[in-house]
Amino acid sequence: MRHEKLQVLYWLKTKTADSVLSAAVRLGKHRTTVQRWLSSYREGGIEKLLPQKPRSGRPRIMTPETVKKLSDELRHQEGFSSYKEVHHWLMLCCDVQVAYRTVHQWARYRLKGKLKVPRPVSEKQKPGAVEEFKKNCHV
Repeated sequence: MRHEKLQVLYWLKTKTADSVLSAAVRLGKHRTTVQRWLSSYREGGIEKLLPQKPRSGRPRIMTPETVKKLSDELRHQEGFSSYKEVHHWLMLCCDVQVAYRTVHQWARYRLKGKLKVPRPVSEKQKPGAVEEFKKNCHV
């Protein structure tokens, strides 16, 4: 619904839609519905058109402060070597009891954090071979 309202505004501002009727037909809504959206936009701007409804459900366990701390910690040079370590850190430092799955989802997908685990190195690899390759590679 929010996207549709913004789409109508965009079409009318860029003159992609000639009139309210053409925008309504394009969107698949009735003309009076689009007209109502535009009148609320004229009355109070974008805040009136797209009001923020209060959340009625349970508050999140991961508060914005906790998320900020976790995000900063994930960007640290040392970082975490496992999600269990992240889970333990949240319990100790932030006093947050969350499921492992929640920790994994936040750290990996929402915050786009990467675990700081070095890549495995072959035992047969000569010491200094990587540095020599980087020196001689001209890419």
